[in-house]
Amino acid sequence: MAKPESAEGAEVKSAPRPLELDRLTELIIGAAIEVHRVTGPGLMESVYEECLCYELSQLGLNFQRQVPLPILYKGIKLACGYKMDLLVEDAVVLELKTVDQLLPVHSAQLLTYLKLSGKKVGLLLNFNEPILKKGLKRLVNHFREPSGVRVTSAPSAHEPGENARVRTSDDLLKTRRLGVSAVK
Repeated sequence: MAKPESAEGAEVKSAPRPLELDRLTELIIGAAIEVHRVTGPGLMESVYEECLCYELSQLGLNFQRQVPLPILYKGIKLACGYKMDLLVEDAVVLELKTVDQLLPVHSAQLLTYLKLSGKKVGLLLNFNEPILKKGLKRLVNHFREPSGVRVTSAPSAHEPGENARVRTSDDLLKTRRLGVSAVK
């Protein structure tokens, strides 16, 4: 089967199998690095989107562009103008940027998209960096540790000594009521 000459029509391809999220993000990052290697920084976001879509299509990955993202308010879906730049394999949200540097507001935007869409993994890609790796952030929504792993909210949550224990949420609430920070 011949590979498409453009990213047009690539959105209709179907994936032969669902990919593991880590492997999928590796493939996406590799495609983004290839786009950045060929084009360099300094272009418009729409150019990087088009080039990245071409690379994703060459990998045989399903994707959607400019995916509308409504919010649910009192049981009603409202179109508020949110659009995810790319959704790959119905699993990974991509937010593309061409800014001087990534700011917390960019991470907040991607986290909002992850929460509203119910997706677990997102990639924030700033193509305006000399080295793309410096403009790359992987964000995760509702991350869960593998079962059997105890998770605490902070290193200070463990008491020293033989009788070490994990602080409970009740302990943390009592600490907060006293006005003492539970995180050192």
